[in-house]
Amino acid sequence: MKGWKNPILLVLGIGVSNIGNWIYFVAINLLVLKLTGSAAAIAGLFIIRPLAILFTNTWAGSVIDRVNKRRLMVYIDILRGILIAIIPFFNSIVPIYIIMFLTNIAGAFFGPTSETYITKLVPPEKRKRFNSIFSFATSGAMLVGPSVSGVLIMYGSINTSIYINAVTFFFCALAIFFLPDVDEKLSSEKVRERITMKTIAEDWKAVISFGKTATGFMIIFLMFQFITLISFSLDSQEVTFIQQVIGLSEKNYGLLVSLTGAGYVAGSLAVSALANRLSIRMLLGMGSFLSVTGYLMFYLASPQTIPLAVVGFIIIGFFSPFSFTGYATFFQNNVPVDLMGRFSSSFAFFQAMVQILLTLLLGYIAEVVTLQTVTVAFSAIGLLLAAALMSLIFLQSKKALFILEAENNLTEEG
Repeated sequence: MKGWKNPILLVLGIGVSNIGNWIYFVAINLLVLKLTGSAAAIAGLFIIRPLAILFTNTWAGSVIDRVNKRRLMVYIDILRGILIAIIPFFNSIVPIYIIMFLTNIAGAFFGPTSETYITKLVPPEKRKRFNSIFSFATSGAMLVGPSVSGVLIMYGSINTSIYINAVTFFFCALAIFFLPDVDEKLSSEKVRERITMKTIAEDWKAVISFGKTATGFMIIFLMFQFITLISFSLDSQEVTFIQQVIGLSEKNYGLLVSLTGAGYVAGSLAVSALANRLSIRMLLGMGSFLSVTGYLMFYLASPQTIPLAVVGFIIIGFFSPFSFTGYATFFQNNVPVDLMGRFSSSFAFFQAMVQILLTLLLGYIAEVVTLQTVTVAFSAIGLLLAAALMSLIFLQSKKALFILEAENNLTEEG
């Protein structure tokens, strides 16, 4: 484990804050329901994050690539901790929405900043293993967080869960504070550069210019993103499909979600163990194809074929870490680190728009035709895209369209 102290400290800090996020997720839903008794108010919670991304990500990358990444992450986590900590002092939904919006704006900065920092901190030959460990930490948070929140609410209160989330942000800030500064050589001229509309326009031009020169990478990147967005839109219909089509209770839905989480943990452990034996080609291509296959199996299920839904959920959970690890490493190997913040933020802006449109489109079509018809159709489209993605990844082996492997600081193209 030589040379792993700093990466593990980073995973620990972000992992603990992710557990806090899941604790908070359960608590804030219950708090809003308690204050309003409105399902629409709950739905509003899920719109805040995409709105914050749309508001922020046209210019966030211009800031991220010009400032010290470690300091920015520390400041963001301290700010998020303070904002979350003051939520219990309000008894009205409006200030809570405003605080959540501000928190999500801060989060819109943290994601691209952490991506850039990770790429600078973790050497190429360790990225697959790091991303697999990071995936495991994420899946563990997804399982542990809601369970801890349930216990805290049962024996404490909703406010206790919210305060603990604030503490996890402070813990993450402390962990990141002790990490090395990867931007020591950042020029003072670049740091002092003012962010103007002209600067932002030039940064967008730089992103577009990179996209034009890295055609092979962009094709794979966009295909994977669209597959992911289709998966997100399908996730929005899970509860409705389980109750209205398959006919399962809320309790059984919770069991299915737990199985998905268990599958995710098992998949993350498998990737961690096999990271150095599996190529990025295998992780990204096969992982994407098999995880989308799980969606199709799930939405083909009926009251007579409930085991098909169970197997589909487990497959989704198990193979998602494979595709995540492959994609994250592929992204880190191909996007210039000095452009990474701007690139991530720019495309997050479009992803937020497409995510909202796809989710609304799926919901609308489900009202016109049957829910199962539209979800199976979306799953089939996702599977066709995943098959095309896998074909491109494997067939490009004779062409240096993009970098797949980066081992021992040597780049293997194709």
